[in-house]
Amino acid sequence: MRKANVSRRGALAALGGAAAAALAGNSGVLIGVCGPPQNFGKAAQFGFDYYEPGAAAVAVMSETDFVAFRDRVLASKIRCRSLNSLIRSGHVVGPEADLEAACRYLETTLERCRELGAAVAVWGSASSRNVPEGFSRDEAWRQMKMFLNRAGDIAQSKQITIAIEPLRKQESNILNTGAEALRLVREVNHPRVQMIIDYYHLRAENEDPEIVRAAREHIVHMHFANPEGRRWPRDASEDPMYARFFRIVKEVNYRGGISIEGNGAFESDGAASLAFFRSELA
Repeated sequence: MRKANVSRRGALAALGGAAAAALAGNSGVLIGVCGPPQNFGKAAQFGFDYYEPGAAAVAVMSETDFVAFRDRVLASKIRCRSLNSLIRSGHVVGPEADLEAACRYLETTLERCRELGAAVAVWGSASSRNVPEGFSRDEAWRQMKMFLNRAGDIAQSKQITIAIEPLRKQESNILNTGAEALRLVREVNHPRVQMIIDYYHLRAENEDPEIVRAAREHIVHMHFANPEGRRWPRDASEDPMYARFFRIVKEVNYRGGISIEGNGAFESDGAASLAFFRSELA
């Protein structure tokens, strides 16, 4: 299959008409929350645009439990637009890498994601990509490219986009910055392999928010948390970089989701977090 280089707008258009049609309010940005499947109902109750559970958690559900969860989602006014934690067992890097097993897993897992209304599946999954001590980093990079090419083909068949997530060094020993994720996206050059920016990891790595501008053609999703305590954001004064980050997000005309991924609760933080995002994105 020949891979086409697509723009961010092209990738978002490819996510599906339903997702594109849902982009309304908040200057075209949807606000969601990451969490376990059992908290799905609270996202709609507290006014969020979508919910983001872990793909691995959905993958291990029995067929009966998955059907019950899917029916609950489809009966709601919101969907699981994105799922994170794509791979929790198995390796795509290192001497134990098993590409065929990973692809078999993705076939069934991404199908479940599709049935939940997903447009994006986030590949952070540090345990799947961490480079073993003494293993060639060049070979690890090659293995990631092989995996992402195959994953992109599978995702395309499900009308889903795989989004590479940079993770801070405390969690992953490769792909720590948006700049590294952007390099990988460009080298893989698959329309269904793009990237996200996670504000918490960006700040932990002291990366310049200008990466949002540099990678704007390939950013299809975002995660967000207050870098102090990795908490749900509540107020513009919490971090001095908030204003610059959101200014760039608006300047590049970002259209996609921003999911809260951190410590907090709907009951104590939901209203304040929604007000925060609506203010910053206005």
